Formats: sequence, C-alpha cells, structure tokens
Amino acid sequence: MRYLAALDVGTTTIRCHIVDDRGCSVATSFEKMKLLYPKIGHIEIDPDWLWEAIIRVIKKCFSESEIEPSKVEALGISTQRCSVITWDLESGKHYHNFITWKDLRADSMVKEWNSSFAMHCLRLGSRLLYTIFRNKRYQAGSVLRLMNTQMTLRLLWALENVKGLRDAAISGKAVFGGVDCWLLYKLTGQHVSDVSSASASGLFDPFTMQWAGWAQMLFKLPATMFPRVVDTAGDFGSIPASLFGVEIPITCSMADQAASLFGSGCFEPGDMKLTMGTGSFINVNTGKEPHAMITVLYPLIGWRYGNELAYVVEGSSNDTGTVIEWTKSLELIENPLDTYTLATSVNDSDGVYFIPAFSGLQAPISNHNAAAGFLGIKPTTQKAHLVRSMLESLVFRILLLYECIQRETKFSYRSIRVDGGVSQNDFAMQLLADLTGLNVERSTSIEMSVLGVAYCAGLQKGIWKSKEEIMKLRKVEKIFCPNKERQSAYKTTIENWKKAVTRFKDWY
Repeated sequence: MRYLAALDVGTTTIRCHIVDDRGCSVATSFEKMKLLYPKIGHIEIDPDWLWEAIIRVIKKCFSESEIEPSKVEALGISTQRCSVITWDLESGKHYHNFITWKDLRADSMVKEWNSSFAMHCLRLGSRLLYTIFRNKRYQAGSVLRLMNTQMTLRLLWALENVKGLRDAAISGKAVFGGVDCWLLYKLTGQHVSDVSSASASGLFDPFTMQWAGWAQMLFKLPATMFPRVVDTAGDFGSIPASLFGVEIPITCSMADQAASLFGSGCFEPGDMKLTMGTGSFINVNTGKEPHAMITVLYPLIGWRYGNELAYVVEGSSNDTGTVIEWTKSLELIENPLDTYTLATSVNDSDGVYFIPAFSGLQAPISNHNAAAGFLGIKPTTQKAHLVRSMLESLVFRILLLYECIQRETKFSYRSIRVDGGVSQNDFAMQLLADLTGLNVERSTSIEMSVLGVAYCAGLQKGIWKSKEEIMKLRKVEKIFCPNKERQSAYKTTIENWKKAVTRFKDWY
C-alpha cells in the first residue's frame, strides 16, 4: 500500500487526509477555521494562528492514522482562493492579517474603479481591438469588471492603509500572495503560486499565462511583489524534517475549486461540477481554450502539468454553507441534516421567500449592496416553511448560474457532479435535478478538493499512471434524476422569488 497526504485549507475548516493508492481516506483530522471580524465587513485570519493550526491538524492526522510520516510519499495542498496577505520576503514577518475573499472593506474602491475613466477606457479599447482582431482576450477585456472576491483591490487597500507597506513594496522587500503562496513559503522558503490559484486572483491574464501588465501599471503594483507562477503538479520542495521527523515532498498545490473539479473526474471539455460548501461554485472544464467572459462567468485555469493545460469557467454564490450555519445559530435546527426533515414535512414554503445575501448577490444578479432576509412571512408560517424557503433559495441561485452557463458555453449538459457539505441534503439535490433537468451525481466522498490534490500529487509521484486509472477510483453514492412535472410546478415560485430579490437589492 502506498500513501499520500492531502491538506485542504478552506474557509470553514482545515483538513488533512491520508489517502491510499485505492483513493480511500484511511485517516482524517480537522479543525474549524477561526475567522476574525474586527469591523463590519472586515473578515480576517490571523496567519500565526493559521500556521499553528495547520501543523496541529497534520500531526493529529499522522498520530490517528498510525502511519509513520516516512511512509507518506508526497503531500498535495488545496487552499481557499483570493485571501490575500503581504509579508517581508527576508524575515517572513507579515504586515497584516489575511484579508479573506469574503471581506468587503474594498467595496467602495471596487465601485469607484469599475465606474472610473481608466476602466471605461480599458473596456472601450478592448472592444475596439476585438472588433478589429476578433481575439477572445479583447472580448473578455471589453466587459472586464473588478470584483470584491478578487485580490486586486484588497491588495491595493492594504498598500494604501497599512503603514510602511507601500515603501517596503517599492524597495522590493514586501511580497504578497494567497494562502497557498504563503503556506508554501512557510514550508519551503519559495515565493510561488500555481496557475489555478494565480488565475483566480484577478491579477493574472489566463490568455497570456502571465501576471497582467495592465493591472500592475494601473494600480501601481511593483512587479517584485508578485510570486513566480508554476505548474499545478511538480517539485514544490519538501516539508523540513524538523516539523514531522522526516522530509515530505510537496508535489501538488491547487486552488480548492480546481482541486474539486479534478477530484470529481471532470477531465473532459463540458464536464461540470458543483461544490456547495461555504459558497456554491459551479465549474465547467472548457478544455484548451479559455472562456471569453461575455456577461458574468469568469475564465480560470483548472490545472497545468506536463503538456496538459485545462481552462475552466466559473459562476459562484458566496453564501451557502453560511446560510445553514446561520440557521443552526438561530436554533431553528440542531443539526444540518434536520433541514431535510423540516423541508420535506411541508408541501411548499407557504409563500415565504428567502434571499441568501449575507455577502451581497453575485452573478448574474451582481448586486453587492443586497440584503439577506425573508419575504412573505404570515401568521401561518412555521419553522419548516422558513427552512424550506432557505434551501430553495440556494438551489434558485445555482439555477441562475446554470442558465448563464447554458447561454455562454457551447456544450450540451446531461449531468452535474456535486460535492461539499450541503450536497448531502437530498431535498436540495432532488430540487436541483428537477429545475436544471440534469442528473445530479453525488460522490461517496464530499471532500473532492482533498481527493483532487491527492490524485494530482499521486500522478506526479507515479502512484497512478493516468487519469483513466483515477476515473476507475471514482465512486458515485447516489444519482438524482429530474422530474419534469416538478420543474413546471416550481415556475411560479421561481418567478416570485426573483421578484423578492428585487426588493432586497441595493439595501445598503
């Protein structure tokens, strides 16, 4: 038996798995992520606490597995994307906490820049160039809009607000990166980021496969701050023996959603997966060509290793698991599994509609000032109606994204592979199948990011010889088949939910 370690540093939890050559987790450990809320709209992670937590989780996984670290052939790392930090490259001292991807401190800057003369000229110039050259890169540039979830303006905010950071960046001392980049630096001393993580930052051009020169120039970001971009699988160095008693090679580093796509076996163009974790992320493998963003879908890179380069298109909704956790905090439920029991105990939501907008509403609604809340509560409203309306709203958001994917991509879809904690809810999965008309395939494992980096690290190490071998390891626990009659019955409910959304837009 051969073993790999897979580390997943998510927004909600930090997890480590030991995975064998059959693709089975033989041991796992986790710790809940500690998020800090110093001000309204500010969401941070203490990097010192995070480092200690990661080491604790890995050590615990080794001790509970009873597998010696010397028997682990390689480590794969999956991380949340776009949470940004800056640090001194020589001393390793950080200038501030991680500013997470859900943080809204730069929201006013996002609005100002998107409506600025500079961005208007950039979009207009790209539109003219696309008219002349018909290049997809210019087509994407013609509708380019900055987003809160990207690193760009949170990094700029730090440069403008953290004392001494701008001077340190200009002198070449300060660098930046995401969780992946910072963790690799802590483990190996290298300042690198893989293509999947870099492409999600908002500062990387997926068409040229380089850091975007226009962004460096427009936002006055010193080139010395940027990490070196590397392949998803390769030689990332080794964990020093001082940590776990033996050196462990790191052979894969991957953004969490790309890792989930890989773990789901979405290796062919047109393959689609949905992760319902902290947020909902729907991704489609678009093959060797990047998707030119037309309205709301964002072109990303899934992975690059050897001669293979896989592009991805993504749509997202930031509040999914957060909605379930909020329901639990209100004591509407004791356990997330209770949501299924409550939702199926009533025939409908009794005209109650929920808007899942704790972090605003992302594409295709694209309203960051939206509020979360219920509409249509009556004296007849029961707890079950509230819970059902919340689950329905999560599926309605995914339906909007899927409709965009249908319009913007050339593929025909028959199925969608799902993972993440909320995918365990049978009510939501059946409703998703009914409304999209797709077969919803749920794997036996909800930890696709973990499996994705384990598979990728194992390919690099030679534990598996091909992706065909990996596909044979995939296990589907249940397939939800669509009910077209139910799709028709929900038509009025969806239209009323869309009307409710308009009431909650631009609240803040």
